Amino acid sequence: MTNDSAIWITGVGAVTPLGASFGEISEALLSGTSAIREVTGFDASQHPCRIGGQIGQVECPPELCHDQTFAERSPMEQAALWSSARALTDAGLWQNRRSLRIGLLLGLGTEWMHRWNRDWERGGTLLHDPTVEHVPMAERVRDELGLSGPAIALAAACASGNHAFAQALRWLRRGWVDVCLAGAADMSIDGRSMATFGNLRALSRKNDQPATALRPFDRDRDGMVIGEGGAVFVLERAPDARRRRARPLGELAGVGCTSDAHHLVIPAAEPVQAAEALRQALATAQVNPDDVDYVNAHATGTPVGDVCEARMLQTVFGSHCDRLPVSASKSMTGHLLGAAAAVEALACLTAIRYGAIPPTLNLDHPDPRCQLDHVAHQARECRVRVAVSNSFGFGGHNTSLVLKQVAA
Repeated sequence: MTNDSAIWITGVGAVTPLGASFGEISEALLSGTSAIREVTGFDASQHPCRIGGQIGQVECPPELCHDQTFAERSPMEQAALWSSARALTDAGLWQNRRSLRIGLLLGLGTEWMHRWNRDWERGGTLLHDPTVEHVPMAERVRDELGLSGPAIALAAACASGNHAFAQALRWLRRGWVDVCLAGAADMSIDGRSMATFGNLRALSRKNDQPATALRPFDRDRDGMVIGEGGAVFVLERAPDARRRRARPLGELAGVGCTSDAHHLVIPAAEPVQAAEALRQALATAQVNPDDVDYVNAHATGTPVGDVCEARMLQTVFGSHCDRLPVSASKSMTGHLLGAAAAVEALACLTAIRYGAIPPTLNLDHPDPRCQLDHVAHQARECRVRVAVSNSFGFGGHNTSLVLKQVAA
């Protein structure tokens, strides 16, 4: 990929269980901070899992301080607005955003379920009659930010954020937009989600030990823990970014997307399509497997999923797996579901920028079926020039993202 065709990440906005800025989140990731606690947002006493990675109330971003209705918006929309506005400011584009064609791509896989659930809790009937007209969240965010480019929402379960990145690459390279906002938001620590995933036995039941409950790749793992939040990134063509002397956080070099068509919630035993998604991402980024310095694994802490991902990494990277650092930041944040891919891209940028890899917490006894170079318990200093982030979703969604360091 030539420098002129490269797509740079020049801004980031986020609200997560670990903080609400890139610096704050990076510091927490590298210090191995767990944000998983007992759920306090609603009465979870009758649920099999009663813990999560919560963020509490989302503040109104300073850019929208005029908005008197922010507190009345859904938590999911608040997270999307905070992250998008902060990303534009971080990139130095807030003041002149109206003079640019800025596109918006948001992974909002559970938007309508959140709306119906919130309405039901208030005594409404949208659950029974969801045909009532409602302006989609992506359009509302676009209008509130004053953007003139196209805006769409994407739904691919836990891979939604990576699909947003994939479309952003296309929009920018085809010249449809000058700048693109891409990311995802999800706020699923509520009774509906906790009951659904709990009944699937997908959630950890280690309620007495919240900080050590989520155990990716550990032989004693018993399921995931839900987190909440969002992250949005400013993407632009490298020549445009250079022209305005923007600070690149990294290069969005490649994305790969496939589908298993295997099972609604169980990954395929043979990760053929997952491996193909990773190979697509590497090929698009013009990167050889041996060039990868770090993998942020999807690793949700489920008995089946972690083994399948380890097998996929072994398939694609071969002997390079013996010296390829792998970690799972979900062990600190919880699984942000539709926002997971976006927040884990941020973890990769952390590794690139600070030269250190966030650890996997609670990896006391690595599962022998997951033979990888695990970064357990503590961050590892390492120059990261190329990072991979995997995100897989219910329904067979497989995605891999390649991020590169931008040479000074």
